[in-house]
Amino acid sequence: MNRLALYFSRGIARVTGVALAPYQTAIVRIGFSLTWLLFLLRELPHRHELYGPDGPWSWELAQQLIGANGAFTALMWSDGRVWFEAVYAFGVLTSVLLLLGWRTRTMSVLFMIGVLSLQNRSIFVGDGGDNVLHLMSIYLVFTRCAQVWSLDERRERRARAAHARGERVVDRTGPVLWCVLGFALIALTLAGKLDGDPVVPVLMWGVWPALGVWWLVGQRSPSGQPRMMLDAVGNIVHNGALLVIMAEACLIYATAGWYKIQGSRWQDGTAVYYPLHLEYFSPWPALGDLLTAGATMLLVVTYGTVIVQVAFPFTLINRRVKNVLLVAMMTEHAVIAVVLGLPFFSLAMIAADAVFLPTPFLRRLGDWASRARGRAVRRGRRAPLPPQRARQAGEKAEQPHVGFPA
Repeated sequence: MNRLALYFSRGIARVTGVALAPYQTAIVRIGFSLTWLLFLLRELPHRHELYGPDGPWSWELAQQLIGANGAFTALMWSDGRVWFEAVYAFGVLTSVLLLLGWRTRTMSVLFMIGVLSLQNRSIFVGDGGDNVLHLMSIYLVFTRCAQVWSLDERRERRARAAHARGERVVDRTGPVLWCVLGFALIALTLAGKLDGDPVVPVLMWGVWPALGVWWLVGQRSPSGQPRMMLDAVGNIVHNGALLVIMAEACLIYATAGWYKIQGSRWQDGTAVYYPLHLEYFSPWPALGDLLTAGATMLLVVTYGTVIVQVAFPFTLINRRVKNVLLVAMMTEHAVIAVVLGLPFFSLAMIAADAVFLPTPFLRRLGDWASRARGRAVRRGRRAPLPPQRARQAGEKAEQPHVGFPA
C-alpha cells in the first residue's frame, strides 16, 4: 500500500512538475504549421476556386450548411473578395509565426482560427489530411509546444541571462498584442460574430484572460508561489493535451486498420492495386505499374499496411518494436505522397506520428540542424566579395593607419 502511494505521488509530481515531451510537441507544432503553410502556398493560384467566391461551393451554400451544423468560419462574416484575401493572408501569416514559435500560445489560437475558417468554408475539398490538421490545430492550443526550437525559447533564455546579470527585462510586445487581440475579441463578441460553434469562443475567452494573468504574475512574482501554481496548471493541461494527441493518432491507425480487415479486397490482398490505377491518384502511372507488376509484392504491401496499422497501438508498450513500426509507417506515408500524389495528407500523418519519436533522436536532429546552420552562417561570412568591393577593400587596406594603436 505504501509503495502504491509512493508511485501515485511520484506520478502526480511528474505530471504537475514538468511539461512532458518538449521535443515531440515542438516537432508536432513545426510539422502541422509547415503542412498548412505549404498547402496554402501551393494552392495560392487556386484559392478562389477552393475557398473563395469563384468556387463551386458558393457562399450561399456554405451559409446554409454552416447554419445547420454551427461550424466556425470567419469567411462567413462577409462575402467580399477583399475579406477573403485578408483571411487567406491571415492563415499564411499565422502558419509562419507558429512555425517559428513566436508568441506561440497566442499564435496557436490564431492558427486554429485560420485553419477552421478556411476548411469549414468548403469541407468537400480535403483529402483526409485536412481532418487530422483540423483536430490537431485545436489540440495544439493546450500544449506548451514552444519549450524548444522556437523564438519564444530563445527570448526566455535571454531573459534569464539578463536576470542573472541583475538587469530588468520588460516585455512590451506581449501586452500590446494582448490589448489589440482583446479589443478585437470584445468587438466580435458584441457584434455576434462568434455565435454558433461554442468551441472557438470558449477557447478564445479562456486563453485571453489566462495570458493576461500569466504575464502579470510573471512581472510581479517571477519565482513565487503564484507562478509555481500557474506552471503546475499549465503542465497539467499540456500533459493532458499530449495524451489526447497520442490517443488520436492511435485511434486513426486502429480504426483504419480494423475497417480494412473487414473489406474483401484487403482480405484477398488486391486492395492496393485499385488506387494505383485510378487516374486521380496516378501522377506517375509507370511507378504504379511497377509496384503492382508482381502478385507477391502486391500481397506483401496490402497485408503489411493492415498489419502495421492494427498492431501499432499495441506496440507502445515496447519501445524498440514501436520505433520499428514508426519508421515503417512514416516510410509508407512518404511512398503515398509520391506514388498517389497526396503530399499534404502524408505530411499531416507524419507530423502526427512524430509525437512518438524518441527524445534522443530528436535531440540529435536538433544538434545536426544547429551545426548545419552554423556552417551555413560561417560559409556566408567567408563568401568572396564582388570584384568592385574587393578592389575598394584592397585600396582601403593600403592606406596608412593614422589612429591610435589597438
